[in-house]
Amino acid sequence: MAEPGSRMTGRDRVPGTRRIAAWIGAGNYVRWKRLLRFIEQAYPGVFDPEWLFGGRKYGWGLRFKKSKSFCTLIPERDRMVVLIVFGGGERVKAEAMLKRLTPTVRKAYRQAPTYHDGKWVVLSVDRDKTLDDIQMLLGVKRRNPYTL
Repeated sequence: MAEPGSRMTGRDRVPGTRRIAAWIGAGNYVRWKRLLRFIEQAYPGVFDPEWLFGGRKYGWGLRFKKSKSFCTLIPERDRMVVLIVFGGGERVKAEAMLKRLTPTVRKAYRQAPTYHDGKWVVLSVDRDKTLDDIQMLLGVKRRNPYTL
């Protein structure tokens, strides 16, 4: 049996809904679907999600990208993870809202490494409040067309 936090690494097939639900667990799958629904409703027709296989070390991830990366959902054993890469201007906006986020998300943001292409923030989604914070952070990446 796979250890908690391990990634889906079977290259032979793209993960389907049932496999994801079983892998990340029922409560996390509810959050997974909630985040997918949020992206679809807030950004209709903008993204064509794409499953990417990052090799044995990184496994499968569901990437949302238009001209630049929006976010990647990563199914891990008994949890789900969201990767958001913030560019320079986006970091300024994200840092301005840090006080409104939960301490766990603030800490993850502050400890995230910064590379030449941006700050790579990896958030383990273990509570609904974390998901709320992720939705606010995604607003920094791309404005919701309905809030203009």
